[in-house]
Amino acid sequence: MKNKVKTVLKKVVLGAYALGTKLLPVDDRIVIFESSLGRNSTGSPRAVCDYMVKKGLDKHYKLYYILDDKKNVNNGIRNLPKSVKRVRNSRILYYYLFARAGFIVSDTRFQNYMIKRKNCTYVQTWHGTPLKKLALDMTSVNMSVSKDIEEYKREFVENSATWDYLVSQNSFSSKVLPGAFGYKGELLEIGYPRNDVLNKYAKNELTERGREKNRILKFKIREKLGLPLDKKVMLYAPTWRDNAFVDAENYKFITQMDMDKMKAAFGSDAIMALKYHYLVSDKAASNLEAMHKGFIYTFNGNVDISYLYIAADILITDYSSVMFDYSLLKRPMFFYDFDLDSYRDEMRGFYFDFLKEAPGPVVKETGELIEEIKKGDKLYFEKYGKKYDAFCKKYHEYENGRASEKIVEIICGK
Repeated sequence: MKNKVKTVLKKVVLGAYALGTKLLPVDDRIVIFESSLGRNSTGSPRAVCDYMVKKGLDKHYKLYYILDDKKNVNNGIRNLPKSVKRVRNSRILYYYLFARAGFIVSDTRFQNYMIKRKNCTYVQTWHGTPLKKLALDMTSVNMSVSKDIEEYKREFVENSATWDYLVSQNSFSSKVLPGAFGYKGELLEIGYPRNDVLNKYAKNELTERGREKNRILKFKIREKLGLPLDKKVMLYAPTWRDNAFVDAENYKFITQMDMDKMKAAFGSDAIMALKYHYLVSDKAASNLEAMHKGFIYTFNGNVDISYLYIAADILITDYSSVMFDYSLLKRPMFFYDFDLDSYRDEMRGFYFDFLKEAPGPVVKETGELIEEIKKGDKLYFEKYGKKYDAFCKKYHEYENGRASEKIVEIICGK
């Protein structure tokens, strides 16, 4: 009975929403932000939002952040500014705002029943340069969504048709993403707003005064995140596995890394900051922290990974797009790919020869990973320095630290 009532209520709300998109005027001062399907307030949408507040534009524009839980306003460093209103996902106010919004900034797709007004401008920042194949380039769907591949692709094309701009980090993405999404709109070749802070950090490294600022910032971030100040920080940030799902919206944390071995090898002078993907929400990752207290510190999707990048001394990842962003800092990266063959050949497929381009060692066993990390930074860059430079040249092409500014110029120029 309850499910029937909910179904009827949803139809009524969506009907009223559809009518509102025809009758209500678009308000150019309403700007909507959404990150990670509404699960947090991080990433590129948050960077654009913070930039608008920093410039005092919250006095002229009405800024709204879509959230599943209105308490998820802290990105690990600071809360959403008070001038930014929190709006519950899929509630009455949510539909009203979408019916009237003049501008939308999101890094993921909305439900296909959402209607994008003609006079509303939608910037899709997406969430990373792709290694693994996406959407129309996929040959099968292994995810929790109960759809066949053709339906999945059709919905993606319908969704991308609502985007007015798609952000790109490099010319590689500019070639791949439109075809993968069936997107025919304008590309914003400006880099990712979430990386503005990393670009600034990298620029500071060029001067003695800048390096001192960075040192202070790095330890301030560690303090905020509850990380030790006197130990090396190894950031482990793997992607999610399409076929390892808990339910329609949540995925399991999957790894074969032997944490006992890692702790024995590094526990005396290092810790592991484990950042799991925002789609991962089971207990496996957080249980690791309890089992390895003082060595593993876990961070969920609410914590903006850009700050974890700055706090970390090295990155351990797999096929995640974090590699493209973290490399802005020119710090060692290690690729723990225990399921490389099955992931590449069966689950997703890759857009480029990962083994050829990876700017660091690719290993399948924990012992190999330990051995590579223990070689130290000097030997790492002696071996991988040229590949690292080539990787950065190819994938940082449009990064200059002004992405948020460029998007805000579009907002203010409407």
